[in-house]
Amino acid sequence: MFLLLAGVTAVDAVTTRAGCLDAAREAALAAARGGSGSAAGARYAPSGAEVTLTVTGDRVTATVRAPVRTFGTRLPQLTVVGVAVAALEPGVPGPVP
Repeated sequence: MFLLLAGVTAVDAVTTRAGCLDAAREAALAAARGGSGSAAGARYAPSGAEVTLTVTGDRVTATVRAPVRTFGTRLPQLTVVGVAVAALEPGVPGPVP
């Protein structure tokens, strides 16, 4: 039974990580184009996720962290992370967090 719960949790972790990567990509692209990266990331992020944007030079980095549901009380709490980087578009005044 423990292996079944661990397997289902692993599948959920992979699915959540894919959602984090999608959300980070959308957030970085939106911020690089001068839009609201946080709003774009929140639209695509899994429930309970945290979207963070940082600007370094001419690049925007979006990080999305989300908890994974664990099936069973003996499994540890997991958090997955998705990160995406985008170059700022020329002529855009700057990213909006």
